[in-house]
Amino acid sequence: QVQLVESGGGWVQPGGSLRLSCAASGRTFGSYAMGWFRQAPGKEREFVAAIRWTVGIAYYADSVKGRFAISRDSAKNTVYLHLNSLKPEDTAVYYCAAMAAPGPIATSDYDYWGRGTQVTVSS
Repeated sequence: QVQLVESGGGWVQPGGSLRLSCAASGRTFGSYAMGWFRQAPGKEREFVAAIRWTVGIAYYADSVKGRFAISRDSAKNTVYLHLNSLKPEDTAVYYCAAMAAPGPIATSDYDYWGRGTQVTVSS
């Protein structure tokens, strides 16, 4: 079993930045990929970004490409999401997820999920 704990959410003004962290613990961690998803009120959960753990290849949703960056620290079993140039439409609960074996990166077909961290962008 893998536990994922997100942190770093909060309130920020439009144009601001945040860094989300997701720490993985539990059994020896060796996921194929880790991703970030978000869900805004009244909307479905959507893919934001993901990174293949061993090779470090990153994937992004078009809506965040050029503004968000995903990275990982293998020694700490932690994945980060750097949110820049934030917009009010980025307001959502952000979830971290881990995929144990190769599969479609941008779908919700991940094996483990965190509880989420709230990001609010408003003036």
